[in-house]
Amino acid sequence: MFFSVLLSVYINESPCYLNASLTSIWDSQTLKPSQIVLVQDGPLNTELYVIIKKWKKRLGDIFTIVSLAHNVGLASALNEGLKFCRYEIVARMDTDDIALPNRFEQQLSFLEANPHISVCSGQIEEYSEDLITKLSTRKLPLRHDEILKFAKKRNPISHPCVIFKKTDVIAVGGYPLIYPEDYPLWVLMLNKDYQFANLPQILVKMRVGDALTARRGLRFLKGEIQVFNLMYKIRFLSTAEYCLNIIQRIFVRLGPTWLKKILYKFAR
Repeated sequence: MFFSVLLSVYINESPCYLNASLTSIWDSQTLKPSQIVLVQDGPLNTELYVIIKKWKKRLGDIFTIVSLAHNVGLASALNEGLKFCRYEIVARMDTDDIALPNRFEQQLSFLEANPHISVCSGQIEEYSEDLITKLSTRKLPLRHDEILKFAKKRNPISHPCVIFKKTDVIAVGGYPLIYPEDYPLWVLMLNKDYQFANLPQILVKMRVGDALTARRGLRFLKGEIQVFNLMYKIRFLSTAEYCLNIIQRIFVRLGPTWLKKILYKFAR
């Protein structure tokens, strides 16, 4: 089965992390992608260009570079990158994460055995920036009915290890221009009865570090409220579910960092 891998990079990202991520996608995989699409979200620095040029020289036509004149943000960058994905199956990857060696093999085998599934992710291990200290494991429900229920409160899909059918994502309009960008996409697809699944295996090591909980403050709250507004508008949430979600998020996102760390740890 042929498939594309879709990534987006911008100027503030680490060249070392990008190189490690691409190494995990290509050199380390038991099933290598048919195409890697890297969106350059605006001008980059010299070090990032050096890494990208090296991989382009190694992989040739397998490595597709999409250059954007200005930084447009992840949702718009991914929507643009989707236009250049040659294959129906698209795997997402962040440029600072590490795919485990059998990630693609497991997901492609699952999709071949379950052709009705449109979106499939798995479990993620979250690490310190240096990938030495494991901080937590994000565990998600596996079956579609469980995912549908889970989605009413929290994001049911791990974006850094998701794989999906390109035509199904495009059919609902692609990534909505809301931060966080992936959650509303899954909601729109679930609301249209596209089928979802998560694998029980760990697929990706994700760099989060101690700064993650601090970053998920007011800006993240504003984005989540936009997502819940969308969910309420399309009747994915009842009035009671909508109000409860808003109250819970205000308490979590605007609380002190030490409280967010505790809640984040146990919520995972």
